[in-house]
Amino acid sequence: MDAPAPSKAKLPRRPSGERDPERTRAAILAAATEEFTTHGLNGARVDEIAQRSGVNKRMIYYYFGDKNGLYLAVLEEIYADIRNAEIRLHLADRDPVDAMRELIAFTWNYFIEHPEFLSLLSTENLHRAEHLKTSKKIRELHSPLVGIITSLLARGVKTKVFREGVDPVQLYITIASLGFFYMSNRFTLSTIFGRDLGSAEALAERGRHIEEVVLGYLRP
Repeated sequence: MDAPAPSKAKLPRRPSGERDPERTRAAILAAATEEFTTHGLNGARVDEIAQRSGVNKRMIYYYFGDKNGLYLAVLEEIYADIRNAEIRLHLADRDPVDAMRELIAFTWNYFIEHPEFLSLLSTENLHRAEHLKTSKKIRELHSPLVGIITSLLARGVKTKVFREGVDPVQLYITIASLGFFYMSNRFTLSTIFGRDLGSAEALAERGRHIEEVVLGYLRP
């Protein structure tokens, strides 16, 4: 079992010779992401995270307080990564249909390339988002995404390529769920239907299907 987090009175001072605290923090988060992805919140061990990151365990407590604090930081980090990647797509000034297609394809491919994202979200949902609810950053992180989709929908309505009255949050949930459910259940679905739904061909086919479903819904 993990040793209990030391009290604040015993927390170490950051070493005066530590030149790159951001690198230390990043190393801890990377190791913690792998540990939480593999073992879940309850099964993860701070000792293992310290060993993976090459950082003294007391420094983990210094930066994150306790295991729950570290887990929340990991959740915030993975959400920040996908949201920042969406912003880098620069969709705001592009043709609405092309931009929406890009967002759909990006979301699907992100799920394929980042299984840790799906795993950690599943873990947090098992905990009914009790840790995420304490985050002071999470809603701010998602505001740009809602703004991007809102702008795309408005421009699409104006140019008569999208229908009116589409809720941007509902639309994103649909985009995400069409990929999330597939990736999270591809092993059982492959067994049930006798098809390898994890093959490159099947993943490409699913990506095209998601685009057609969402863009078909958006047509006037």
